[in-house]
Amino acid sequence: MENNGFKSGFVALAGKPNVGKSTLINALMGQKVVIVSDKPQTTRNRVNCILTEDHYQIVFVDTPGIHKPIRKIGEYMVNIAINALKGVDLILFIIDTKDGLRNSDLRVAEIVDKSKIPTILLVNKVDLIKDKEKINLMTEKIQSLSSNIVKTIEISALTGKNLSELKQSIIDLLPEGPQYYPEDMITDKPSRFIISELIREKIFHLTKEEIPHSSGVVIEELKERENGVLYVRAEIYVEKKSQKPIIIGKNGSMIKKIGQLARQDIEELFERKVYLDLYVKVRDKWRDNENILNNIMEYKVEEIKD
Repeated sequence: MENNGFKSGFVALAGKPNVGKSTLINALMGQKVVIVSDKPQTTRNRVNCILTEDHYQIVFVDTPGIHKPIRKIGEYMVNIAINALKGVDLILFIIDTKDGLRNSDLRVAEIVDKSKIPTILLVNKVDLIKDKEKINLMTEKIQSLSSNIVKTIEISALTGKNLSELKQSIIDLLPEGPQYYPEDMITDKPSRFIISELIREKIFHLTKEEIPHSSGVVIEELKERENGVLYVRAEIYVEKKSQKPIIIGKNGSMIKKIGQLARQDIEELFERKVYLDLYVKVRDKWRDNENILNNIMEYKVEEIKD
């Protein structure tokens, strides 16, 4: 089968935690595909997001932020992020103008340089910074550390500044190739994973301090009932007994709010009514438990039948 000029490829996003990778992917996709929050280390897994048009297919590879891990889960996340850069066609290396350059940015720059993969440097959140000299100094520093940067673009993932230019630059740099995924597919992750992420996003938005990072979500049951309603039973893991009542809230107010917001997103994504059953369980030191991490970090493909 001839490609007839059809372009395709895998584009990995690299950067420190909370630099705007997931926000950028959603903006480029034109819809919410990956979860976002203003807290670092929201993304824990590699997620492929697929953008297909008449003459191209871009597979964006969203990854956890590269950081110095403290727990076993942090090691998992960093390994996922670094391994995701292997074998891709293009890297989008994102830095945050508002936050300035940190040691974590310099570490990412070294990893990107070692990959030898063509890279676009994205200077994000330029809408928040008026100091052009600061932006220039940051850009020059990163360019001096990564010899494979082929282009630099100042963007704002939040406002959409220069995203059209970025998308065209990506297309220009991709090779001619096959359509890897069906045109109506937007992610390669199974339904259980997507639903667990939507629930976890609400925990990130609604709770604070150590709760978001101490929590995990496992979908224990997912089935369509005879009346067409999608039934979801999910367990929210926390590490300490003191964290359980915080997730539940006074008279169940917090878990009810988490459930309501998550259900709305699930119904919108799957286009059907959803009954969401949430439970909270204490799993001591689950972030260092390899068996639990293997369950949480990757779900077996078990899709909902239409």
